[in-house]
This record gives sequence, C-alpha cells and structure tokens, in this order.
Amino acid sequence: MKRALINGIILDGNKNMKPLKGKAIVIEDTNIVDIIEQSTLPADLEVVDLQGQYIMPGLINLHVHLPAGGKPKKKASDPKKLVKLMTSNRLLRSIMIRLCEGYAKTELMSGVTTIRTVGGVENVDSDIRDRIAKGKIIGPRILASNMAISVSGGHMAGSLAYIARSAKEARSLVKRIAKDHPNLLKLMITGGVLDAKKRGEPGELKMPAEMVKAACEEAHALGLKVAAHTESSEGVEVALRNGVDTIEHGAHPTAEIMNLFQQRHASLVATLSPALPYALFDRAISHASELEQYNGKVVFEGIIKCVKACLESGIPVGLGTDTGCPYVTHYNMWRELLYFCEYCGVSAQFALYTATKQNAEIAGIADQCGTIEAGKCADMIVTRNNPLADLQTLRHVSMVIANGKIIKNPKVKKMPQVEKELDHFLPHSIHS
Repeated sequence: MKRALINGIILDGNKNMKPLKGKAIVIEDTNIVDIIEQSTLPADLEVVDLQGQYIMPGLINLHVHLPAGGKPKKKASDPKKLVKLMTSNRLLRSIMIRLCEGYAKTELMSGVTTIRTVGGVENVDSDIRDRIAKGKIIGPRILASNMAISVSGGHMAGSLAYIARSAKEARSLVKRIAKDHPNLLKLMITGGVLDAKKRGEPGELKMPAEMVKAACEEAHALGLKVAAHTESSEGVEVALRNGVDTIEHGAHPTAEIMNLFQQRHASLVATLSPALPYALFDRAISHASELEQYNGKVVFEGIIKCVKACLESGIPVGLGTDTGCPYVTHYNMWRELLYFCEYCGVSAQFALYTATKQNAEIAGIADQCGTIEAGKCADMIVTRNNPLADLQTLRHVSMVIANGKIIKNPKVKKMPQVEKELDHFLPHSIHS
C-alpha cells in the first residue's frame, strides 16, 4: 500500500533542520519511498492530511531498562530479591514479561520509535524485540542488550547483571549472553548513587581493567558494541582504555579521558533525567538520604561537564533517560531534551537532532532511521506545534508512525505525582 502524508511541516532530523512546507512524504508498506512536491502528488495515493502540523523523525531513547516504570518509592527495594521472585515460576515470569511489553508500548505511544535497552531480566528484552519485529505485539524498534555483566558487589549484580569473578568468567558470560542474539553488550564498571557508602563515591570503580578488556575483546569478536555504566572519572578512563564503545552517564572529564574518547572513536550517552531528582528535589519529596542527594549532585554535575567537554571536542553525544529510576518514566523522553538544553546549553534544534539522527548514528542504525528521507523506515511523530519553538510540544504527540503503521491520538497513562514534581524543574519556569 502506498500512502502520502500531506500538509505537514517537515523537520527532517538533520543538524541544520528548518521547517519545510509544501512537500508530501510518500510511504510504501514500512518505508519512506519519496518526498515530493505536494502539487505533483499522483491521484492514486491514499492521503493522510496532517492539517498544518509538524512531522519529524521518531525520538530514539538510548538508555532504557524495561523492567521498571519509574514509580517513586519511599525506600529502595532489593532488585536482586525482586528479580529472583519474578523469575521463580511461569506465572510470575509471564506477568513480568507483560509488564515489560506494556512499558515498551508506552515508549512508542509517547513518541519514541526506537529504544536501546541496557540491562534487563534474562533474555526478555530480545524476546520482546523479536515479537515486535514480527508484528505480534505493538512497540518500538528495540536494540537489546539483555542481561549486563557486573561483579560481586557491583551495580545491579544478580538482578539485571550476571556476576563475573574473573576475566575468564567475563568472557564466558559474554558468550552466554550472545546466544540470544542481543544487539549490544552492557558492562557495569562502576557503582551508582545508591551503591555509594560515603560522600563523593557514587561511581566507585568495581570492575577491574583486565575484566573490562576481556569482555570487550570477546564482545567485539562476536560483532557486539559495548556500553558501560560509568559514573566516575576513574571508571570512564578504565572503560575507554580497555575497549568500551559508549560511556553511559559520564563523569568529570580529564584531559586523558578526552584523548581516549578521540582515540577510541567512542561516544557519550548522557542521562540527565535520573540524576536530577536525587540532586535537585527536596529530600522530603525524593526520600533520598543526605548521602544520596550529595552523591546525586556529584553525578549530575559530572554528566553535565562531560557533555559540554565532549560537544566542544566534537565527540558524539547521545541522549537516554535511564528509565526505571525513580521519577524517570517511559513517557518522558521529551524532558531529557529539555534538560539537555537547560543544563548543557544547546539549542532546541540541536536537541532534536541529537534525539533523532545523532542517536541513530551512535546506535549504528542511521541507515534505517533518524531522519526523514527516502529509503529510511517510516518512523515519525506528529505534533500540533513547532518543537523548535518549544520542545514541550513533544509532551503530547498527536500521531505516531512506527514502521509505516499510523497511530492517531496515542494515549499514555501518566503518574500525576511524577508530573507534578518534575514540572517544577521545567526550564524558565514554564509549566503546562
């Protein structure tokens, strides 16, 4: 089937994108086959009238954990015990899978047409990926890592990550994970905010350099890129020196780190969304301890400094939400773009480019999506107003086009408490 999207104002996803009028986007099955002058549109095409709305590539979220939805908690739960429970029998496992499917669908309904999962339960992420690709369930394109690799006492050890005790065991775990055909491998090289036992150590190095190197060598031999959870300068340096392809989160950049980024042709995936509640919320709201808030600020400031340094040096920077952390939902990717502008000083145009074309390039899928052009997959979103003028228009998309399928007026169930508290931190005190 061929159809044409007409009367839309196109933002194509390129770095210098400008609103483009008078063009029709021609879709055949799952792909964009042409962009033509609307006045030359053949009469035999099915027409979808966008009525002057804006159309752009679907957003790409490079850092997602499907098993959690971002609901705030008064005290942290034990993820290891929770995963053990949810995988203990067929019924509970099926409930967990349906939950993950629902969260993936929420990403899509909010305007995210591609997600990159970086730590999930067993092989659930790749299984959902495959069923979406076959049209059995509705969801975004998924680039799945499945289980990550950590160390004893490391970040997410025993829940979303296997525990390696040696370089040899790390190699074996890479091979084990690869059997389910993931799209990438994830390493938990440092601790996180909740792992820290004292001030200033939210990114304490956990995984030794020889283990990082062994895992990266094995992954690369199998054709897999490696992403790494790193929240300290020491951790970032160890990751880059030993073969990691993308630094997830980031930390205060040293001269050596910047050199290693360049030498490795590595990228940074910034995640401002999870650090903000810990760093900036009143602790009566976040329920964070004084230690967690202090370390949250260390991480938040480290990510911002790393982003700015990378942008100044021409190192690719992508965006992800780290969805699953408290107050970080599967429908708020648009907030990450706002934070990128507010705290890192980029324009709305650059933020849109980053969340589309740049993210696609970092993920290795720029030949499939990220821009509106002939030959790309028909993954697009429609908004009533111009996101270049106000990124908040992405909060409510009026249409999602995923793999050529049109979803009008997509609905997302939101958490009022989350929206209320996060809205206090909208840039320039703009509230919806």
